[in-house]
Amino acid sequence: MWLGALISNIGTWMETVAMGVYVTQTTGRAEWTGAIVALSFLPAVVLAPVGGALADRFDRRAYAAVGALLQAALAAVLTVLAFRGQLSVSVIGVISFLNGCVSTLTYPAFSALLAELVPPEDLHLSTSLNSAQFNLGRIMGPTLAALVLQAGGPAWALLANTLSFFAVLVALWRVVPPARDASVKREPLWDGIRRGITVARDDEDISLVLAATFFVAALVAPFIGLVPVFAIRELGQGAAATSLLVTCQGAGAVTAALCVGTLAELFGQRKLRGYSATTIAVLSGVYWLAPTLQVAAVCIFFLGANYLILMSSLSASCQGRVPRELQARMGSLYSMVLGAGYSLGVWFQGALADRMHLRFVTIGCSAIFLALVLTTRLLKPARFENEPLVPAQAEVQPFSDSAH
Repeated sequence: MWLGALISNIGTWMETVAMGVYVTQTTGRAEWTGAIVALSFLPAVVLAPVGGALADRFDRRAYAAVGALLQAALAAVLTVLAFRGQLSVSVIGVISFLNGCVSTLTYPAFSALLAELVPPEDLHLSTSLNSAQFNLGRIMGPTLAALVLQAGGPAWALLANTLSFFAVLVALWRVVPPARDASVKREPLWDGIRRGITVARDDEDISLVLAATFFVAALVAPFIGLVPVFAIRELGQGAAATSLLVTCQGAGAVTAALCVGTLAELFGQRKLRGYSATTIAVLSGVYWLAPTLQVAAVCIFFLGANYLILMSSLSASCQGRVPRELQARMGSLYSMVLGAGYSLGVWFQGALADRMHLRFVTIGCSAIFLALVLTTRLLKPARFENEPLVPAQAEVQPFSDSAH
């Protein structure tokens, strides 16, 4: 599963870099670059809870395979249009939105399937390793994209992404997940969605984690989507510099993934989450102040490492506090909040950057996030201490038709 996802993500990052450079160079506007990125995350705002409930309802392996096939089909359409010279910003926007819909509906199944393959005590580490493969793709994909863009143009990068989805299909065909409990009956779709939301709302730790996820996504995470704008407009570079910055972020994330288990044991998960939430705001501000490409590359390396530590901790906290039957729903709520925050943040910061200075906007957002973290530390200091965590009382009862 890890290897199949890595190959697919290499292709995804080749497409991401190619399309980011294409849109930035074609329109010359940060707002359009941010909008295209936002379109792929926007469906999570509505569809993520549905995806989580469906993933807990159907066979997760088959469900994830259907999603991979649909994403391959969408990538193929984009590839054909690129080879025929019919690519446009509007077409990229439509395909990005549709791809976001499919990804939102099927990712909870993939995430929960990974959680099934490891014992509960290894969930945080497996989440970090999953983030590591995503960021290995971030390292390898942009590097290959830069070579392919220089040699043949965006169409070949899109073709590579189309073919990469078959690695996921092969992995899903070979994996054998644990048998599901047949005694737990399937509840109606909307009842399942409501129950997932209720569990998250009633658990204070999960509620705080989801709130933190939203603000990280809206105020800090847009540094990912706005890399082409920063490289081209602020640093006066091009596709090669964009690939370099994306690669350095991925390298930092992979380095952090190798250390996150040790750091969690050293500090404890709660303290580590608190420290990383504080430092990411500072590192983000330093990155946006970078005067040269070389300095920016070093800064985004550490920013990428910090981002992985924080987000893997937030994600693991959502799934680790509920029974297996609810893990996909918690993962989908995490994806919904992440998608809502990121799509809003990357578009809004891009739009403001076209009317104000990019560095002023992004540094200001980093400062706001730092203020929120420090305020939360003052108001809820216990949430940053490593006192024992009691899992949410959400034992799954067999569904009874007569009860509804």
